[in-house]
Amino acid sequence: MLIVKEIAELQNLIRKEKGLGNSIGFVPTMGALHAGHLSLVNIASKQTDFVVASIFVNPTQFNDKNDLANYPRKLDSDLKKLEETSCKLVFAPEVSTMYPKEDNRQFNFGELETVMEGKYRPGHFNGVAQVVSKLFEMVTPDKAFFGLKDFQQLAVIKAMVKQLKLPVEIIPCPTMREHDGLAMSSRNQRLTDEQRKNAPHIYKTLVEARNKASEISVEELKVWVSQKIDENVFLETEYFEIVDEEQLKPISSWDEPVNKVACIAVFCDKIRLIDNIAIQ
Repeated sequence: MLIVKEIAELQNLIRKEKGLGNSIGFVPTMGALHAGHLSLVNIASKQTDFVVASIFVNPTQFNDKNDLANYPRKLDSDLKKLEETSCKLVFAPEVSTMYPKEDNRQFNFGELETVMEGKYRPGHFNGVAQVVSKLFEMVTPDKAFFGLKDFQQLAVIKAMVKQLKLPVEIIPCPTMREHDGLAMSSRNQRLTDEQRKNAPHIYKTLVEARNKASEISVEELKVWVSQKIDENVFLETEYFEIVDEEQLKPISSWDEPVNKVACIAVFCDKIRLIDNIAIQ
């Protein structure tokens, strides 16, 4: 497995692989890797010939400076984990490499960026679009792989690819979960033992909500989920929304002819966890 930090070296290696006729798969990450990330690499290796992963904690997508400062950084252990997968190349640039000058681009994703994560993390998706578009231009992948846990991010990246007419296929991949249902996340590493014991209550509540959807209205279910989460003293609901899976528009009735996804953000003390589940 090759490890590079500079753009020119990255692009030379990828040109070589493309010259050999190999397709490029790409898994962008912010490090602190877990089995969910590694599953993306494995899926990529089944669909493409040469898998590239990036490790870069992107400062422009953090609207909370403390969150950026506390985000786990474990490059050495991340590289060891990737060595045990089918990853062929890791791009681990410095901030100065990715942003030699300030990126002032402003994207417009309409309602995609004003609800849920966009509402509570202003500027977040613009930062995501900045870094992912830069990475796509550097890596020039044929396919890029993203987990469904970050459901809204996936919708935004698809919209960005369409807006910029980038020649890359976005592949959604299943959310990986711990044995007790908690969605795998780098942020889970910051949970105390007691918080970790209570965090699975989030997914358990989502499953119960899916089962209750046929019994009560959309608004009643939203109230029920928030109350159920907040009953746990370790957890506090930031938002719970039920949206259509394409445009992420909040729905008001189960009769609406769209595929519905329930999305949630919960604070476990100061650690913010997100999850989602298909309803119908």
